[in-house]
Amino acid sequence: MNDIRASRRRWLGLLFISIAVALIIVDSTIVNVAIPSVVEDLGLNSTQVQWVQESYTLVFAALLLVFGTLADRYGRRRVLLIGVVIFALSSILAATAASGELLIASRLVQGIGGAMILPASLSTINATFRGRERAIAFAVWGSTIGGMAAVGPLLGGWLTTYFSWRWAFGINVPLGVIIIIGILIFTMESKEPSAQRRVDIVGALLSVVLFASLVFALIEGRSYGWFFSDTPPDFWTWGISPIPFVFALALAAGIAFVRWGFARERAGKSTMLAFGLLRIPSFRNGNIAAMIVSLGEFGIILSLPLWLQNVLGYDALQTGFVILALAIGSFMASGFAGAFGNKITPVTIVRVGIAAEIVGILIVALSLNPDAAWWQIAPGLFIYGFGVGLATALLTSVVLMDVPLSQSGQGSGTQSTARQVGSALGIAILGTVLFASLGSGLDAKLANRPEIPAEARTQIVDLVVDSAGTGISTLDEKLPDAAADAREAFTDSTRYAAFAAAGFLAIGFLASLRLDGARRGDDDAEGEVERTVNDAKSTDG
Repeated sequence: MNDIRASRRRWLGLLFISIAVALIIVDSTIVNVAIPSVVEDLGLNSTQVQWVQESYTLVFAALLLVFGTLADRYGRRRVLLIGVVIFALSSILAATAASGELLIASRLVQGIGGAMILPASLSTINATFRGRERAIAFAVWGSTIGGMAAVGPLLGGWLTTYFSWRWAFGINVPLGVIIIIGILIFTMESKEPSAQRRVDIVGALLSVVLFASLVFALIEGRSYGWFFSDTPPDFWTWGISPIPFVFALALAAGIAFVRWGFARERAGKSTMLAFGLLRIPSFRNGNIAAMIVSLGEFGIILSLPLWLQNVLGYDALQTGFVILALAIGSFMASGFAGAFGNKITPVTIVRVGIAAEIVGILIVALSLNPDAAWWQIAPGLFIYGFGVGLATALLTSVVLMDVPLSQSGQGSGTQSTARQVGSALGIAILGTVLFASLGSGLDAKLANRPEIPAEARTQIVDLVVDSAGTGISTLDEKLPDAAADAREAFTDSTRYAAFAAAGFLAIGFLASLRLDGARRGDDDAEGEVERTVNDAKSTDG
């Protein structure tokens, strides 16, 4: 009877942990559908549009390693609960923001809460479930990410259309209360007693500088110039763009982070990244694959809702219904993974998922045109969503399958960081592809219209690009031909972003070929890897 109660409690705890993960994933996707309304209400430009998403993802990626380590040392449930509280409170600030700057600032604070929730949830699952139950739990966790990434736009569309974009953030507050109550009741506290309690402060600062500077350079390069700049920031007085210096800062911080980490590990001190775990092939190669796949997965989610609303004229709810095809595919993938999980190796399922993502996104790209109907886009989104569900559900378990329990927090934090760095880079790179190609493409089309002078052409391009496409509708009455050119240019740029995403996914598929497809017993694998890591530390010492 006690075993039945304990098992029931574990699975109910998993339910609320999954809802917590859903909270941060929904929030990262729900905003995309609401962005056109936010742009109209707060007057955001295209760079601010990227930063509304990136400010969250940037902090998220930069702090995952820190909070993964803290969760192991001071309590996984404690860190998870604190993260939910911070996330809910910052959602109130986002919902009441009166300007783009305040909205971006609140998103930064949300990123802190999200960075606490994700690695704490992963390490809690890793510590709570064993053997086959762990694989099922990871599948539930991963399917939640894949499904919620698609449900978010539908929920955001409904809230934005019938209420306000502010409710896209306000919904987090009651959900946060439910999560806190459920975790307090059904989830036990866990920590690693043998973990060193001193935090690697220098390593934490270097990781933050590395990720923050890299993503900043990728986002702002389009605005400030990749080398020379006509529009430098106010604080910059040099003749060239600050972007090369920011890239150099990221490179220097990355080198310093690795050298510092290895030095501390040789001295037997704590590190932000478990460098010893990188000697485990499944962990090392799995993280590389996860980062590249995430780069391709989340970048297209930025451009497609903008295209649906600004080119096809859909409202937020209609956009959500189109993207629902992605959610349906993802949920069906979780059933497929459950049915064949014991017959096909997890790595094989991951590869099938990535392949399906590539096929789906190519179908979407080839279906894009200014007169497209929703049913032409939906099949590609369904296939893409099916692939996301397969790859996301089991890639985590593949990455962590050989990680010792004593380092589960660092392991989960590392793989979460790899994913979030990938998604941050994806949004930055594909966002740059979208808006840069939109500007050049529209300028080229308008140049073929002699009735539009050069000065007016520049103003039209700036209007469309800076408004992230929402300015197209204002051209319909006075300059219908220019509006048609803008829709064609936005369609072309969205297609280019989709092709770029497919290219990154193809690289991720190649990276997955280095993963070991063999299945081993959970306890045997853990014991073997524990000895490998300990031997490696002894050798380094």
